[in-house]
Amino acid sequence: MADIIAHTVKAFDDDMAQLRSLISRMGGLCETQIAAAVGALTTRNVDAAAVVVADDARIDALESEAEALAVRIIALRAPLADDLREIVAALKIAGVLERIGDYAKNIAKRAGALAQSPPVEPIVIVPEMGRVVISMIKDVLDAYVDRDVALAQRVSDRDRRVDDFYNSLFRSLLTFMIENPQFITPSTHLLFVAKNLERIGDHVTSVAEMVIFAVTGERPSERTKSDDTATLATDF
Repeated sequence: MADIIAHTVKAFDDDMAQLRSLISRMGGLCETQIAAAVGALTTRNVDAAAVVVADDARIDALESEAEALAVRIIALRAPLADDLREIVAALKIAGVLERIGDYAKNIAKRAGALAQSPPVEPIVIVPEMGRVVISMIKDVLDAYVDRDVALAQRVSDRDRRVDDFYNSLFRSLLTFMIENPQFITPSTHLLFVAKNLERIGDHVTSVAEMVIFAVTGERPSERTKSDDTATLATDF
């Protein structure tokens, strides 16, 4: 009987390790996709942008694999308490990461369009926004793997920086378009790009909150931050 129990525990641990690995791989791909999309935007590289769009399918495939594994673990292992919370959180995190991948793909599509237009000066803010959200994804994945509540909270707190970048870029673009009406179309594309990065920051914050829930069993109190971006432009 002891051997059977030990085997069952090991099989469960192996399944959980595989689930964590899938989530980490998804997150790593999201980091790569965002960096590549922003890079294609700043270098005006249409071919690189097309690669990002095509590679989004890899994130979708990993989400399906993670979802199937999580459902199988629940069906076969009947996990309870902490283990069940972690599996449910992993399911939700996989869905959020898939959405982040979609935003990276959307940025790449805009990069292709912007490459056909004259350069827009406020674009210099975008790479820094990209670096912040990429660092947030990396840290929230570390928090997920290490079950680090303090790190997850710090990631959530950093979302304000992304909002500040977006607000700054919005105002810069508004002034730029007033002074250079011939740049309205590419400026609009760039505004969509910035909004996608701002939404990625929001989604990473959601992942951080899921990590906190998985570890503590407590849902973080509803965020009290005022979303200034909502007053500047609609959610694209």
